[in-house]
Amino acid sequence: MEASVKGTIAPAQSLRTLLEGNRVSRISVRGFAVASATAVTTVGAVVGVATGDPASNDLETTASGMTLLADIPVGQQAEVQNASLTQQADSIAHAADTDAKRSAEEAARIQAAQDAKSKKAEAQKAADDKAKQERDEKEQAASRSASRDGSSFAPQASYTVAQVKAIAQQMVPAGQFQCFSKIINQESTWNYQAVNKSSGAYGLVQALPGSKMASAGADWRTNPATQIEWGLNYMNSRYGSPCGAWNFHQANNWY
Repeated sequence: MEASVKGTIAPAQSLRTLLEGNRVSRISVRGFAVASATAVTTVGAVVGVATGDPASNDLETTASGMTLLADIPVGQQAEVQNASLTQQADSIAHAADTDAKRSAEEAARIQAAQDAKSKKAEAQKAADDKAKQERDEKEQAASRSASRDGSSFAPQASYTVAQVKAIAQQMVPAGQFQCFSKIINQESTWNYQAVNKSSGAYGLVQALPGSKMASAGADWRTNPATQIEWGLNYMNSRYGSPCGAWNFHQANNWY
């Protein structure tokens, strides 16, 4: 007998109702097929197979045949097809949502691990930088304390360039001497009595005015050790070190 279809039936219930109404309740769900005018379309997992519904077991049979669309009343054929396809689409969408959620959770876990690793690396770098700065400061302080000051050199009537350099090497920390030497080469070419005719700057470090060097010793005009002591103190206080002064000098041609 033909069953009349009224309204829209849920996909799984629709198939069960339609098939039972047409005396095909004991067909194999996994083998259900529909036939069109030109081909036979397989509809897999019509009821319960795609969704895992145990209730669908009562529809299974050992029969090897398949029910064709032609065996179902014409008025119900389209609904049978739509119900099957809708249920399969819902199952695919559910599986896709599950996979997407799993992928999102895995991506979040990986990102959290990467963020933690980056923060740890940044913290370690900051700690290393701080430790290095402290070591450098200690080394510079130790170097300065080991260096001689201007008063430890006996005054002479005159000095050669070699003698002036030898004094500077004993007063300037070893790691800063090259920078100090470059500044002196630029400013006075190691002439402790050099005078800038335009500005009046005087001595090895070209202090302006030269009388500033009196803070290191009254003999600032004639004693290169006094000039070196004043120049070194100036570079340390203004630029942090002779190398800091040399970096500024390179960029500005003065310091």
